[in-house]
Amino acid sequence: MKLFDVYPLNDIIIDKAFGSHVWDDKGTQYLDLYGGHAVISIGHTHPHYVKRLTDQLNKVGFYSNSVKMPLQEQLAALLGKVSGKEDYQLFLCNSGAEANENALKLASFYNGRKKIIAFRKSFHGRTSLAVAATDNPKIVAPVNETDNVVFLPWQDEAALEAAFKQYEVAAVIIEGIQGVGGIQVAGESFLRKIRSLCDEYNAVFIADSIQCGYGRSGKFYSHDYAGVNADIYTMAKGMGNGFPIGGISIAPKFKAVYGMLGTTFGGNHMACAAALAVLEVIEQENLMANAAKIGNYLIEQLRNFKEVIEVRGRGLMIGIELPDSLANVKKDLLFKHRIFTGEAKPNVIRLLPSLALTQEHADQFLEAFSKEVK
Repeated sequence: MKLFDVYPLNDIIIDKAFGSHVWDDKGTQYLDLYGGHAVISIGHTHPHYVKRLTDQLNKVGFYSNSVKMPLQEQLAALLGKVSGKEDYQLFLCNSGAEANENALKLASFYNGRKKIIAFRKSFHGRTSLAVAATDNPKIVAPVNETDNVVFLPWQDEAALEAAFKQYEVAAVIIEGIQGVGGIQVAGESFLRKIRSLCDEYNAVFIADSIQCGYGRSGKFYSHDYAGVNADIYTMAKGMGNGFPIGGISIAPKFKAVYGMLGTTFGGNHMACAAALAVLEVIEQENLMANAAKIGNYLIEQLRNFKEVIEVRGRGLMIGIELPDSLANVKKDLLFKHRIFTGEAKPNVIRLLPSLALTQEHADQFLEAFSKEVK
């Protein structure tokens, strides 16, 4: 059997990883500013993380949600504390797509409606309803197509108001910072407008925080910059530092009913141990403040390059838009300078490193980037 060939792959085998570095099977060291697609939040193989997982595996690796799991309750309490949403409720699943799928389902249960408002260039996942709310026809199969999702222009308040008047809206789902869409930051006034319209029409405000959450922006959820609370926050990528886990943080107004949501693997012992380790390290090492500090430094420095069209983002979620003439920079950073970065088509370099990135690492990237763009 061969692998189903759906990913374009770099001819590199990662054999070892620690902190903000990875090494290939030939022993070559790379600076990792991609973080496995915004997943590595506290650094590769962090000692506390490794110990948490090892200790748990030596006790119990898995049992189902048919029994009490104190680890789940500990995770909910710590997540509430670190995120500042202590009166919210937690449902655990396995991935970002699952988180958005469950959030949209819960919203429809809540108000009995079907219409979902999403936005141009959005990416919410690849499962049935999550992909239907994703603005990329290439990955939406015919069976996923639905009239229940309405796509609006990004940050168009008039279009948003008109949609609420035209449809019975179940929910609005929005990334605080669009990732695949090219690091587009949702404006604070636009997020406040969503909040006010959802309140007026009893619709559900879903804050997709899968890539832009978990401290990456310098606040726990990037939506928090707007000073309003969403009804549901979805999270996954940085939550387990590489161990598969997702979740939704649910406002107190939602009442749980047995069977309305469910999962086999979600919130298992190992996943909770990983997620607890991540939150503990974020707290102990003050990583949200570090993300804001190093992120602001990178953004300021990058805006000094005349060759760059635009620098967008917050904290350590940064997009660098380049002209067509510099389309090779991402590839050259990897193969000439041994620095992993991400991209958004056509020519946006995405920086999604560990929240523990140091200024020394930032300067290493800036020096390599300078050589390539100049």
